[in-house]
Amino acid sequence: MEQLSFDVEGMSCSGCEGNVSDALDDLQGVKSVNADHEGGNVSVTYEEKKTDAAEMSDAIEGAGYEVVG
Repeated sequence: MEQLSFDVEGMSCSGCEGNVSDALDDLQGVKSVNADHEGGNVSVTYEEKKTDAAEMSDAIEGAGYEVVG
């Protein structure tokens, strides 16, 4: 298992955290997601062979949030 963190803008509440988590949970290989709207970040535990950072970033942005950094 690998772990990756993203800085995310646009999350303002626990509902936003849920939206980001749901988008990432839909990806094959994602095992757990911890979204924190107050800190503006998302940590993902995943299987490297089944997904990658670009796919996760696209999922976050597809949910309506901006990956920064």
